[in-house]
Amino acid sequence: MIRLSTLALATLFALPAALHANTTYIHAGKLITAEHKQPLTEQTIIIVDDKISEIKAGYVSPAAADTLIDLRSHTVLPGLMDMHTHFSTQMSASSYGEGQRLNEADFALRGAVFAEKTLMAGFTTVRELGDSHHISVALRKAIAQGYVKGPRIYAAGKSLATTGGHADPTNGLAYALLGDPGPKQGVINGADDARKAVRQRYKEGADLIKVTATGGVLSVAKSGMNPQFSSEELAAIVSTARDYGFKVAVHAHGKEGMERAITAGVDSVEHGTYMDKETMALMKKHGTYYVPTISAGKWVQDKAQIDGFFPDLVRPKAAAIGPLIQQTFAQAYKAGVKIAFGTDAGVGAHGENWREFVYMTEAGMPAMEAIQSATIEGAKLLGVEQELGSIRAGKLADIIAVPGNPLQDITVMGQVNFVMKAGKIYKQ
Repeated sequence: MIRLSTLALATLFALPAALHANTTYIHAGKLITAEHKQPLTEQTIIIVDDKISEIKAGYVSPAAADTLIDLRSHTVLPGLMDMHTHFSTQMSASSYGEGQRLNEADFALRGAVFAEKTLMAGFTTVRELGDSHHISVALRKAIAQGYVKGPRIYAAGKSLATTGGHADPTNGLAYALLGDPGPKQGVINGADDARKAVRQRYKEGADLIKVTATGGVLSVAKSGMNPQFSSEELAAIVSTARDYGFKVAVHAHGKEGMERAITAGVDSVEHGTYMDKETMALMKKHGTYYVPTISAGKWVQDKAQIDGFFPDLVRPKAAAIGPLIQQTFAQAYKAGVKIAFGTDAGVGAHGENWREFVYMTEAGMPAMEAIQSATIEGAKLLGVEQELGSIRAGKLADIIAVPGNPLQDITVMGQVNFVMKAGKIYKQ
């Protein structure tokens, strides 16, 4: 009888897994890891299955059974992260009537197309910050199960609003259709409603909470900046969110609503148009991230010039608020506020997310820091920096490449021609 030691048995049973491991070598001419301040040159990234195994200096030759990807003429970067997207929509002059014309399946199928466009643009992870019909949760599942191509999704589900506030789904309807939506529909009035609304999102499978703390540009309501939640309501949302392991993102344009939310302990402020030095100091004190969405500001500013594109209540808000976001971003960057990349894609076109890099660098942020805002800083905001956000051994292999050098010409971020997510190649 042949007797095998424990070590020998372990080795024997490990052999099939080792033999079938999928190993890929990437030869990177320039490598932006998002952790180094300067790019590395002539590097080899070794990927085993879905994770980065090693990074070695020079161009290391693979074994005969391994896959080699030659990106020696490219700059290789971590997969990009957009912290503010909406796959269930893409604004147009006809958008305000879509809720009466389209069905849930229409929005969902269109969302799948937008998700694939986003992945092919190099964005391997997104936060979906507000939708209807639970589309982002369903899309997250479909992508994870391989039915649909798209980025890794962290979904907020239905945004939380107050009655008549930004994200009240009945704004702009005829009186007979207004009804009285409540926490199940994401509309709250009071701390008890706030707690119930957070728990409802948990029940529906959301990953985080989105709160519309002030008026908004595109809602059919008069104010784009007034505070719409009390401090008590915001505190109830944040404390309940923490119980359920949720982070909280807050849409806000006006100073007062922003500061109430920051004091309550939210994780990020989206847009932040009318923040001032006091608001920025408060954000630094609490460690709150700023997600600027300059792209959305540019887009609504342009469309406000077109007669009939927006409803009458929306047009003046778009004309006033849109042009200010890039200026606010410049001030926040100089003040040292933590910044994570976000576009509000779905307001503007999906797949054009890269334009945010151009607007950020125009406003004074160095190209490397803009790239870090869309990689390691996004991962920190999500709380997944141990798994994503940079190219380092042990992390998931989310890797993209662009021709040329984005540190010299940021517009090459719009020319992504290699996309890998979790070790699988989607574009080459």
